[in-house]
Amino acid sequence: MSTWQFDAQTDDIRPLLMAAHASGSPFAIATLVETSGPAPRELGAQMLITGDQHWGYLSGGCIEADVARHAREAMAEGKPRLLRYGEGSPWIDIRLACGTGISVLVEPLRGNDPAVSALLDGFQLRFPVAWTSDGAAREAVACDDAPVFAWDATRYTKRFDPLLRLVLIGEDATVLACATLGRAMGMEVALVTPNGPEAAPVPGIAYHRTKAPAALEAIGLDRWTAVAVLSHDREDDEAGLATALASPAFYVGAIGARVRLDGRIALLRGHGVREADIARLHAPIGLQGFGKAPRDIALSVVADVARAFHARSASASEAASSISSSAPPSSVSR
Repeated sequence: MSTWQFDAQTDDIRPLLMAAHASGSPFAIATLVETSGPAPRELGAQMLITGDQHWGYLSGGCIEADVARHAREAMAEGKPRLLRYGEGSPWIDIRLACGTGISVLVEPLRGNDPAVSALLDGFQLRFPVAWTSDGAAREAVACDDAPVFAWDATRYTKRFDPLLRLVLIGEDATVLACATLGRAMGMEVALVTPNGPEAAPVPGIAYHRTKAPAALEAIGLDRWTAVAVLSHDREDDEAGLATALASPAFYVGAIGARVRLDGRIALLRGHGVREADIARLHAPIGLQGFGKAPRDIALSVVADVARAFHARSASASEAASSISSSAPPSSVSR
């Protein structure tokens, strides 16, 4: 490896697909559809490849350059390729560090593909989309109960859920650190600072200056959203928490000393919050064992939110399946 692979950090290709869709230029998606043993990436991991660049990774740096080469050839031919690496591969010179075998389906597309448009509609409007493809023909439909990933040796289905959205309420250094870290982690970040400065402090985030309940209603909390109240004893903290706890948000947390938690819960009851919803409150917020500096708190909060998000999805992820335990050599196309 001769250069640092910064573009390999890309995990969700949809933001990049928007640019490809707008340009109308050819591109390709490479999807990890099968593994015959332990592998660095989960089934459904993807790369996006254009004529001169590629993003994402499928096997920890072992095969990405070769996948991109095949993808560009597939783009030129207009035909998909099913590639096999490691165990059962015709390319003995490409070795996988994990010692397993993996299969990658490469599908060439153009930005005007209607399935791409449907996928991006779900991305922008925040609803789940099931993408089904055999590499040559594909469709994308709104679907809440599709498997996380499935492959039958010919066609795969991958469910694209909305991005994890992190809504932060507050205005101090800890909020700024959380917003910056959340963005760096690929989260969709919204900041609520009632009567705050006119300009957003961090590029690329949504910014609301109204009171917390109104701002949360305007944002529209869904089950892929986490809310973190990081302000310190504002009069409207509990009103914001009450709104968040009554929503489908998968995570609601609040900063503050543990000794004041009983008083906060009493105020939430006064706002009419049900006991079952109060039980969902993460307070004090974040993982324990970190320092009290703004970046330490931000790391504990963002890590706790990410852990809760992935734990909620863990059972669904375990359902990801590949009907073929290994791809036969005949399935590897050129």
